Amino acid sequence: MKTIIITGGAGFIGSHVVRQFVSKYPQINIINLDALTYAGNLENLKDLENKPNYKFVKADIVNENEIFEIFTKYQPDGIIHLAAESHVDRSISNPLDFVKTNVLGTVNLLNAAKNIWNGNYEGKRFHHVSTDEVYGTLGDTGFFTETTAYDPHSPYSASKASSDHFVRAYQDTYGLPVVITNCSNNYGPNHFPEKLIPLCIHNILNKKPLPIYGDGKFTRDWLYVMDHAIAIDLVFHEGKNGESYNIGGFNEWKNIDLVKELCKQMDSKLGNSVGTSEQLITFVTDRPGHDLRYAIDATKINKELGWKPSVTFEEGLSKTIDWFLANQEWLDNVTSGDYLKYYEKQYS
Repeated sequence: MKTIIITGGAGFIGSHVVRQFVSKYPQINIINLDALTYAGNLENLKDLENKPNYKFVKADIVNENEIFEIFTKYQPDGIIHLAAESHVDRSISNPLDFVKTNVLGTVNLLNAAKNIWNGNYEGKRFHHVSTDEVYGTLGDTGFFTETTAYDPHSPYSASKASSDHFVRAYQDTYGLPVVITNCSNNYGPNHFPEKLIPLCIHNILNKKPLPIYGDGKFTRDWLYVMDHAIAIDLVFHEGKNGESYNIGGFNEWKNIDLVKELCKQMDSKLGNSVGTSEQLITFVTDRPGHDLRYAIDATKINKELGWKPSVTFEEGLSKTIDWFLANQEWLDNVTSGDYLKYYEKQYS
């Protein structure tokens, strides 16, 4: 049986990718490698625990020796690398953590793959999952394409840009078979509630303020997480070595408009009077280096691999809200302890 290691598989996006691969490919061993930091949660994968082709391994990609031992033991044919520090606000407070995980951790994985494959790259692949934030910011028009120059503005996006460059360097220098995907903002079930959509769902349920940075006009392209998992599956199996693929929802929303749509749907689902949740909107001081607009041109992956989003944003948001309402125990567990302390510090 082939073996694929998926890093960060206990996180939000990673857990959906793990489920996609474990369920779709019973003939492939899937190793979920995760350090279980604050955003990693094995509750996301309870339904897979007893699957014969699934195994969880607790490890930190920053630990070079540990990663080399794991790769030597399992001899993976493929690596799908999602493990990352990903929250911009945290990167502003603790940039070195992002350098260690996103840059050094990625290089550790590249070295481990290079060493165990030892030039025998037939049937092998290293898939690096990145972000649209590496491209910087857009004005009112235009889109990020695969050839857009990198222009990161936060410690988070700078660390991801650096990791992208290392992946390409290993392709060019050592011939390592790599693909890179850069995706827009994801949303959906299991989303850690420091991010905008689950944060607002949680706060509406608890009648707390909905914090919106600046004037709320910062614009993002949003993609339902399960569509992202399908795209990763497609690129991993059918993408061309050395290529990058942008993954986006063709779906731009200003933050304030998104939150208002969420409030409207929440009021409807909770039986509240129209406008009840919207009264909780609170504008807070903008964060440093806040990019104005992201927008992905996903034409390449559509034309070359036939991928496109399966749901509209309104449909995906409704599915997301339904999941959180049906899993309030999960939400309560995640929003306790250290997360609450961070939340109070970040948004007070």
